[in-house]
Amino acid sequence: MRVVVDTNVFISAALKDNSLPALAVYIVERRGILLKSTATEQQLFDVLARPYFAPLVSPATYNWIKKILAAAENVIVMDRIAVCRDPTDDKFLELAVNGHADYIVTGDTDLLVLNPFRDILIVPPATFVRGTAH
Repeated sequence: MRVVVDTNVFISAALKDNSLPALAVYIVERRGILLKSTATEQQLFDVLARPYFAPLVSPATYNWIKKILAAAENVIVMDRIAVCRDPTDDKFLELAVNGHADYIVTGDTDLLVLNPFRDILIVPPATFVRGTAH
């Protein structure tokens, strides 16, 4: 199972480790292949460094996210996509298409309304957890 995890899911997981977003990330970590691109990884670490998030994320959680990203498959984006109503979210579609993802896990309605996109399921964390909890 090849999965793109949106920044908002990682942030939610970092802020509350017993949440559905955290469980979704744990499932990807244990049973899937996390996909990343330079753009998605940079956005995640930029958001985590924001002054209002940084003090809320424990060092252990920050290190866990760094470990997950270090183990993720880096995808070189060759095919550009410009279809999302929020153009800043196109990078997740590009990553998913170029990385042959099965899922994009997100809480972002701008991405969720595109489900499915080129046979890639775009689902919120709760749906992902329900669909992979076996």
